[in-house]
Amino acid sequence: MQNSSEPRIRVMCVDDHPIFRQGLAAVLGNDPTLELVAEASNGELAIENFRQFNPDVTLMDLRLPDISGIDATIAIRAIAPDARIVVLTTETGDALIARALAAGARGYVLKGMAFPELLKIIHAVHGGKSGIPGLVATHIAEHLGEKTLSAREIEVLTLIAEGYRNRTVAEALSISEETVKMHVKNTMAKLGANDRTHAVTIAIQRGFITL
Repeated sequence: MQNSSEPRIRVMCVDDHPIFRQGLAAVLGNDPTLELVAEASNGELAIENFRQFNPDVTLMDLRLPDISGIDATIAIRAIAPDARIVVLTTETGDALIARALAAGARGYVLKGMAFPELLKIIHAVHGGKSGIPGLVATHIAEHLGEKTLSAREIEVLTLIAEGYRNRTVAEALSISEETVKMHVKNTMAKLGANDRTHAVTIAIQRGFITL
């Protein structure tokens, strides 16, 4: 922990729920080592506010009304490659966690966790360390070594999740129906799914696709 003579860690909170932001502001306000310097209700505002306030640590939700928290993270790190971003979300899918970390997030915290754990991770990430709680690490470890879905397989599965049949998927992606069927078959095998609907359910749970 910092002593009273050291500058406070400047934090920005990105979340589209004002009540959650208010609660988080209250918690951060009770810690003399932290200072909430900016808030944002969407991804574009998060990028704008980052440029303006240059926070030490950014708390980033993944589900935002315009762009995703992952896209906002990528954009912010394009501005400042050393930006310290901690994902703060309800999403537990291993594929989504992996994407967030690959985008440059240095921590990943679930909203159901106790606030002392969040504060500990803010300090760790500010100090240049990673902040991956045990529960999040467990979600990642559950699928280590498994084959991931390709970008095309995710595109196909996303359209199927939206209710499109093979022919429409093929037309949308400018591929043949046989190729669509091949991708579906490969996807089901990778996910251990019994059918297309099961594959979509698993893909949503693990964070490969979002609706």
